Amino acid sequence: MKKILFTIMAAIIALFSFAGCGDSTDVKTIELNEVTHSVFYAPLYIAIENGYFEEENIQVNLTNGGGADKSMTALLSGTANIALMGPETVVYVYNQGKKDAPKVFGQLTKRDGSFLVSRNAEPDFKWENLRGKEILAGRKGGVPAMTFEYMLNELGMHNGTDVTLNFDVQFNLMTSAFIGGTADYCTVFEPTASEYESAGTWHIVASVGEQSGEIPYTSFIALDSYLTNNQDVVKGFLSALKKAFDFLNSHTEREVAESIVKQFPSTTITSLETAVKNYKKIDAWQNDMKATEQSFDRLQNIMINADELKEKVPFDKLVDNSFVKEIFA
Repeated sequence: MKKILFTIMAAIIALFSFAGCGDSTDVKTIELNEVTHSVFYAPLYIAIENGYFEEENIQVNLTNGGGADKSMTALLSGTANIALMGPETVVYVYNQGKKDAPKVFGQLTKRDGSFLVSRNAEPDFKWENLRGKEILAGRKGGVPAMTFEYMLNELGMHNGTDVTLNFDVQFNLMTSAFIGGTADYCTVFEPTASEYESAGTWHIVASVGEQSGEIPYTSFIALDSYLTNNQDVVKGFLSALKKAFDFLNSHTEREVAESIVKQFPSTTITSLETAVKNYKKIDAWQNDMKATEQSFDRLQNIMINADELKEKVPFDKLVDNSFVKEIFA
């Protein structure tokens, strides 16, 4: 009897061992480079922490680029398969004539995710308060800086005459520069904006995205060859994000904060909850992940306004919506 039981147990163990080996060979690894680490990208972190990528047999290795220019460099050099960044980079690379050009295959956010912070409390803040002031607005040529300048221009204020826009500080160094005394105002993403406000470092006075309106602010981008050769992986990647959006839209801000807290170990649950609430309030996320021609046209208007683009690029050269149309149908 013991021999029979031993034989049965050995067979079961062997079966599970072989099954495990088979599963591991099916797991696809995605090297993903994000432009920065922010609650603005909550759906991505929900998908990671809730195991949605694992359910699609995908392992995501996440790295921080610290700026869209660096994230695009990672994509072009092959150190990243997918990059999460501003789609202005796709326009720049297309105009360089690259054959295997990057394309947007899913849009995550649809407006500027930064908040304007001031050293002083301004409960009755108006954008006119910026006249004669210096603002840290981001890297020249990046979506944050261009969007902010476009918004000010629409409000009748121009760089060099009405305001001073400081484009000299690298994106990931802006917060420390502002804390160190540079400029009168700074644009900051969550959860940093709420975390430092609660610490008394500064005051959030306005949402840039609420004022500037909709644009394809942050998108998932991959080389055309990657999209062609890895269609099932891309579909699995987007399927995991769809589950994340379903979770985001069906749970409280507190529950969302609890689900992503491991991504922000030095940030309190309360600050994360506030950050999620702030982004939901301004309708920051593109729930169907579909990029629209109208929003890309506006983005290119913003780039032209910033003297970073001379002629618009056709929408179909920049975007491939086929995957999101299938997954989010």
